[in-house]
Amino acid sequence: MHRWLFFISLLAVSASCAGKQGKFVVGTRIPYSESNNAVLKACEEYRLAVERGDADALMLMAHKQYWEDSGTPSGSDDYGYEGLRNVLLTRLLKATDIRYSVRYMGLSQQCQGEPAAGCRAAVDILIDASYTVSNAYGKPARPDKRDQNQLVLEWDGRRWLFLSGM
Repeated sequence: MHRWLFFISLLAVSASCAGKQGKFVVGTRIPYSESNNAVLKACEEYRLAVERGDADALMLMAHKQYWEDSGTPSGSDDYGYEGLRNVLLTRLLKATDIRYSVRYMGLSQQCQGEPAAGCRAAVDILIDASYTVSNAYGKPARPDKRDQNQLVLEWDGRRWLFLSGM
């Protein structure tokens, strides 16, 4: 009898958990919708390209209107699409053994339902990253980076492209 009750309880808990799992995009606390899922898939493609050090793939993910203000009040470190290419070629390609973990904290979109051209999404992320670069003495250094960031994407009618945050 006790085994039977235990089995019934286990099934009830499993059913309850399975129902809740569908309310969020897998691995996040972001509410599930086809559109939210598509945005986070684009973000995951970005994350994996960073880990591979794949500058070409990252450039293909960037919108032609890409703009980065580097989160500083000074405009001296701002750059656009071509500046992104320069950053990727001069910084990213010098890094090896890249680990780039992202936790998706929030996602907001301007449009509801099916995305239309011009729809934008903002994804708040926590980054935990490390990589190997040569320091000023030519010795390998492995800095760790923990940061917050916001990725801003726009739907171009076919896919989500990054407007900032890369």
